[in-house]
Amino acid sequence: MTTPPPKTENLNILELSPLITPRKLKQELEASPVILNHVFAARQTIRDILTGNDPRLLIVIGPCSIHDPAATLEYATRLAVLRQELERELFILMRVYFEKPRTTIGWKGLIYDPHMDGSADIACGLRLARRMLLKINEMGLPTATEMLDPIVPQYTADLVSWVAIGARTTESQTHRQMASGLSMPIGFKNRTDGNVQVAVDAMEAARHPQSFLGIDEDGHIAIVRTNGNPCGHLILRGAKSGPNYDAAGIRDACARMTAGGLPPKLMVDCSHGNADKKFTAQEKVWNSVLTQHMDGNSAIIGMLVESNLCEGNQPIPKDLEDLHYGVSVTDECLGWETTEKMLRGAAAALRRK
Repeated sequence: MTTPPPKTENLNILELSPLITPRKLKQELEASPVILNHVFAARQTIRDILTGNDPRLLIVIGPCSIHDPAATLEYATRLAVLRQELERELFILMRVYFEKPRTTIGWKGLIYDPHMDGSADIACGLRLARRMLLKINEMGLPTATEMLDPIVPQYTADLVSWVAIGARTTESQTHRQMASGLSMPIGFKNRTDGNVQVAVDAMEAARHPQSFLGIDEDGHIAIVRTNGNPCGHLILRGAKSGPNYDAAGIRDACARMTAGGLPPKLMVDCSHGNADKKFTAQEKVWNSVLTQHMDGNSAIIGMLVESNLCEGNQPIPKDLEDLHYGVSVTDECLGWETTEKMLRGAAAALRRK
């Protein structure tokens, strides 16, 4: 009797579950022509800011991560009103982050674990994410997010006006390839150790045509061939060793982009390494960068801020009934009162100038 060969694949796979295709989800949660025109116009405005044709400051602001749809939509409602009021000086997008990269382990975001209990109901998470993007865009508020898993954009990217490639993935070939095919402007963050050249290299790679494996709208494995994305820019987010938003840090970053033949355009992340992950320090970063921009540093096109209804953060409790409403479950965030003060103050200063 012949001994069967040993099994050599899927040894650590518990389950392979079928998932709704991108096409079917888009049909189920369809974007109206009004929303698609809104997304298209927002992307074009960001391109104009990158080229200097629009003098406004680009602001990406909102929760570190999305976990509560009700609180998210309350925040969006407030921000949509403020965005309209300050639109002459600031072009505001809401930060709507559904995916959270983890250094080791932890909650990976609404798409991957929407019930926050380890059940990993990704089908539910994708529906929730798309539904919230639709509702926020319906308010006339453009959305911004970080793209982490290369399959997710097929489900959500038509509703997103700006994307970040994070500090942990900027060096990844997979993410550079994905970025080359995305349809919106993209910011590349410097690495967590402060390395800026990696992000400059990512900008260059994403500008060029790429070919790689992906899925199509019907969920079939496909060879993806891209044109390259010319609308990349740098995001300075500081590092474990300290901030890099000062004049010297910005000057060094611009020199690296210029040496690579890239337009020296960048945003500053007011959180993360630039604020030592302390929400109270974000306003200091904001004021410094705003001053540099108003003093004539045309390389600075905008800022990112982590903000929520209430300040600070909280651990995810065992009993989700104990969650505090409007408080981040990941990084510390500014509260709404400080957020409104910062946005109004910046608009007023730019108006005076």
